[in-house]
Amino acid sequence: MLHGEDSCTAVEDGGEEDQHRPLILERIEKETGRTWRTVLSQRLRKHCSCTPEKAKSRILSFFPVLQWLPRYKLRDWILGDVMSGVIVGILLVPQSIAYSLLANQDPIYGLYTSFFASIIYALLGTSRHISVGIFGVLCLLIGQVVDRELALAGYLPESSLSGNDSSVPLAGNDSGVVGCDRSCYAIAVGATVTFTAGIYQVLMGLLQVGFVSVYLSDSLLSGFATGASLTILTSQIKYLLGLKIPRPQGWFTLFKTWYGLLSNLGNTNVCDLITSLVCLAVLIPTKELNDRFKSKLKAPIPFELFVVIIATLASHFGHFNTEYGSGVAGAIPTGFLPPQMPMWSLIPNVAVDAFSIAIVGFAITISLSEMFAKKHGYTVDANQEMYAIGFCNILPSFFHCFTTSAALTKTLVKESTGCQTQLSGLISALLLLLVLLVIAPLFYSLQKCVLAAIIVVNLRGALRKFTDIPCMWHANRIDAFIWLITMATSALVNTEMGLLVGVLVSAFCVLGRTQRVQVLKLGRAMTREHYEDLASYKGLQTHPDVAIFRYEAPIYYANQSLFKKSLYRCVGLDPVKEKSRRVKFQNSKLQEEAAGVPTSKTDEKEAEAPAAVTLMMDTASRYLRRIVIDCSAVLFLDTAGVNALKEVRKDYGELGVAVELAQCKTSVLDTLERGGYYCNQKGGDAGENRTIFFTIEDAVRHVESRSTPNGDYKS
Repeated sequence: MLHGEDSCTAVEDGGEEDQHRPLILERIEKETGRTWRTVLSQRLRKHCSCTPEKAKSRILSFFPVLQWLPRYKLRDWILGDVMSGVIVGILLVPQSIAYSLLANQDPIYGLYTSFFASIIYALLGTSRHISVGIFGVLCLLIGQVVDRELALAGYLPESSLSGNDSSVPLAGNDSGVVGCDRSCYAIAVGATVTFTAGIYQVLMGLLQVGFVSVYLSDSLLSGFATGASLTILTSQIKYLLGLKIPRPQGWFTLFKTWYGLLSNLGNTNVCDLITSLVCLAVLIPTKELNDRFKSKLKAPIPFELFVVIIATLASHFGHFNTEYGSGVAGAIPTGFLPPQMPMWSLIPNVAVDAFSIAIVGFAITISLSEMFAKKHGYTVDANQEMYAIGFCNILPSFFHCFTTSAALTKTLVKESTGCQTQLSGLISALLLLLVLLVIAPLFYSLQKCVLAAIIVVNLRGALRKFTDIPCMWHANRIDAFIWLITMATSALVNTEMGLLVGVLVSAFCVLGRTQRVQVLKLGRAMTREHYEDLASYKGLQTHPDVAIFRYEAPIYYANQSLFKKSLYRCVGLDPVKEKSRRVKFQNSKLQEEAAGVPTSKTDEKEAEAPAAVTLMMDTASRYLRRIVIDCSAVLFLDTAGVNALKEVRKDYGELGVAVELAQCKTSVLDTLERGGYYCNQKGGDAGENRTIFFTIEDAVRHVESRSTPNGDYKS
């Protein structure tokens, strides 16, 4: 029960005195007497009990395909799903081969990855539109880990190998892979990282922490993706130029890569350079045409596939590999390799890398899922998405695959070509299966520079974000600052470090906003009982003896001192300094009396009225009796915040100025109660201290109806 001074007296409707009484509301008593054992047993019974209905519901929620497939509208949806599945499948073939290069893997493993991910997400995913498969940023992260582990295991860099000299013996290699060459060990590392990242994602799903995606803001993810795109672009230039230089490791890889490129510029392969320029000259304009006329085209024209086919034929009949030393994809086997277990001994080495990969993969997936779900009017389950993307990594890791997530470019194509359900993903998988079983060996002569050109062209969207910087800065400078810091750290320092720095900067920006909040002085509207900031609105009225203030932030340990300073500055009186001034005045007075110095009339008046307070206000002088603090914007308090309010009330109370709180939230009231704010204080009234005001007007009327116990003070 929240009661005022006269809460025990029956309230009479229509009485004049009721106009000055604050609103009285009775709190609902919370259930008490429940021990932690009772709560735990109830939750266990709720979540661990098994009934046929609950078992069916759990199975259907874990396999969403069992929900939408029986309700599939064959006549309405099949054409759109088939068309989108075929188009996305055609795009996946060259992109899967190309991004394998970025992940430092053989082309066949990229095709495996796209194939298995498309099937598993179609069975477990809740989004109808996203395309799950190879994503450039994750490939970059995987490639960095693979390069590092290859170097630690003693394998020579790819640039040092010639011909078939890829099976380098390892001294003391206890990886558990007998007779494993460089390519074999690379996919073993990639699969182990993928398995570990999938375990992280499934565990997060089990712990119901799908909400963590909200802590990765759009500006953070966009800046991270753009910074990683710069790193990807730099890493592909060596293939465009036909240079054989190792990928640098550690921090500042962008600078190291450019140093290596400039140092070896004289070794450029002219054949690769000409092929790269031709491919870029064809792909960039045609991609722009696809984007410009996408509303008129029923499906985007697969220029990438045309370029791959023509370039492969040209390389094969022109003998680019043997005559000019151009790097090619090499032998791509058909069918599937036998499954293999992850390298358990390698998991401790890649556990930290896998965690960042898991977070990025899930954040990208859930962001795209929610975006397209909102656009098309349905919902997605964040935790089920965590399971889906987790198993898209765990299960394929046994079949020589690397990490996957949703990919924006292919998702946009999928949606624009009429996709209705994840049946389109199964059709894309069938097309990839055809390539794996029959067509893959035909890409033997495909030049690596062509694959690099495809990767570079697909970075256009991320790199265009640089043109949006002025708009971002104009819309929200803090978000633009987060974007710039995350992008710069990801590109210039380290990709994983960029993600961590982005999260920390975002957190500090949130904290910084609570540090910058200032106390606002409020005035009342002339026609309504509404109070707003005097500095923001015209025509607001102030009360002659009551000052009203608002603090628009939580009050907690990090900003409680700033809250007090801002309040004292806004009121115009620092009670601590005023008390110190009085003590000094009294001490000097006693010293003068002890020395026999005669007292002037002015000093006698000050001695007779030691409680006099002089406040410097913007308006004419007036008598301040009480301060009302509007707590409607205070979301929470901690112990330090409660103590700060206690100190404010105590310090002003000693000067004869009472402090009242108004419009406190229920959680804030509970915190104040537990923190002893309403306990009786020396020289105060317990009933007075427990007065609760649900509106500012109640507080003002209540204050105006009471006389100030210590007299009026000139302000």
